[in-house]
Amino acid sequence: MTGFFYFCSMLLFIGGPEILVILLFVIIFFGSNKIPELAKGLGKAMREVKDASSEIKKEIRDSASSIKDDFNIKQ
Repeated sequence: MTGFFYFCSMLLFIGGPEILVILLFVIIFFGSNKIPELAKGLGKAMREVKDASSEIKKEIRDSASSIKDDFNIKQ
């Protein structure tokens, strides 16, 4: 997971010219016909990451709630 966070932090330092160069390489290597398929796969991967993080957050909230119940902590 640290690789993912490193990748996201590096995206913050990418400017317009770098994005254009990356897009140019994607078009050259994959061709314009494959780009929609790549985008669809990327979208599915991002949705899976979002769902997994939501699930983890839910588990943490449920665990915290059960610990509060065990100790009779009231808010």
